[in-house]
Amino acid sequence: MSDKNVKKDGSLYILLGLALALAVVFAAVFGESMYSARNLRSMAYQMPEFGLLALGMMLAFLIGGIDLSIVAIANTSGIMAALVLTGAWMPGLSGPALIAAAVATGLTAAVIFGLFNGFLITKLSASPIIATLGTMTFYSGIGMALTGGKGITGLPSAFTSFGTAEVFGVPVIFVCFVAVAAALSALLSRTALGRRMYLYGENPLAARFSAIDIEKIGFWVYGVIGLLAGMSGHIIISRVNSAKVGYGDAYQLQALLVCVIGGIHPQGGRGKALGVVCAVILMQMLSSAFTIWQFSPYAKKLIWGSMLIVMLGLEYLSEKRTVRRELRQKVVN
Repeated sequence: MSDKNVKKDGSLYILLGLALALAVVFAAVFGESMYSARNLRSMAYQMPEFGLLALGMMLAFLIGGIDLSIVAIANTSGIMAALVLTGAWMPGLSGPALIAAAVATGLTAAVIFGLFNGFLITKLSASPIIATLGTMTFYSGIGMALTGGKGITGLPSAFTSFGTAEVFGVPVIFVCFVAVAAALSALLSRTALGRRMYLYGENPLAARFSAIDIEKIGFWVYGVIGLLAGMSGHIIISRVNSAKVGYGDAYQLQALLVCVIGGIHPQGGRGKALGVVCAVILMQMLSSAFTIWQFSPYAKKLIWGSMLIVMLGLEYLSEKRTVRRELRQKVVN
């Protein structure tokens, strides 16, 4: 993907305009109930969980893939960390050593799960949607086998305090989410690896003829996706003070919606991390509005779907205008 195409992203401007319009509307309708310090802090606590999953899905989309196992990876890696934290695994550890061992165990497992997805897709040429659908069931099965379907509770307060910690009134987990998003944005826009990922997603054959090892890139990208899912899983168990198969199942759909709304092309090669961050904020604003309005889950699904259709329509019109403008320029030249 050329630098010119990377910089010109009409869907991002549409998203920013929509977010600003909604912010103004919500300010007029809800007033302080939407933008009170308490509600803003609540939204900041909720965003990182599905925001990190959305960033992982973004990476899969950029290389022309998909990952349906991210929630299963998050849950199962969180369960493994919880087993260490409660002493079921590695008994005898305590204090910082216990927390370090738990985090290392959970994140290592998450990366291994991600790399296994990458192996199936890049080395065995499995379809991303079929491969990750299979591993989603497999990883969930591992979590079910480890817990017997029961929740793991009684996590040490030294660990759960991370989920509620704040820096100058801002949740630490939100700061971590922003830092990860900024790092991914810099990777994609300012490094040779990022340009290779865009080219890989836009035209794998051209990338291969350009001497880009697309198998290696795809393999490690799925490893990073696993890491992001593992981070989300650790944030979830630190916030709810327990680990169980099935936590965050709704995040799968939300991650997909956030990526599409954020301008990440499902077929690869286009989109920015900033668009995903804006979409995460937009989704959280809408979710808070739904809570205030006391909407039912069915109404929420209707609105999510309608919003997705509208964004796809606006993106189509934007692309159509761009193509016409380029054709006119070619005729003039």
